Amino acid sequence: MAKQKKVKKVLKLNLPAGSATPAPPVGPILGQAGINMMDFIKQYNDRTQDKRGQIIPAELTVYQDSSFTFVLKLPPVSAMIKQVLKLKSGSQKPSVDIVGKLTQDQVREIAEKKLPDLNTKDIDAAMKIVAGSARSMGVEVV
Repeated sequence: MAKQKKVKKVLKLNLPAGSATPAPPVGPILGQAGINMMDFIKQYNDRTQDKRGQIIPAELTVYQDSSFTFVLKLPPVSAMIKQVLKLKSGSQKPSVDIVGKLTQDQVREIAEKKLPDLNTKDIDAAMKIVAGSARSMGVEVV
């Protein structure tokens, strides 16, 4: 029976898919964790090559022996909303300036995609999370 490795720390990083670099803040975070940052960056970029242009979060588990594993997550809800509406950014004043409109169907579609990463299994609750993110970006839900 294989001996289980001891976890040293778990890191959550939001990185650009297919083009992550060791530049700050990524390099110092990985360096402090004691792992080979170029090894991680190469693996991350290889696994996210097909998603270029998106921000893909990675949950990185670092073990006592300085080895690591990582799991890729879905892009943040805000990034998914920006992609659907083809926005560059959200509103600087969300309660005043409306930068776009999201339909209920679009909210449901984003919620269904993001459901595995959310802390709910209920699609209606997931839709409320997406709608809340949209409002905080200055996107109206119609």
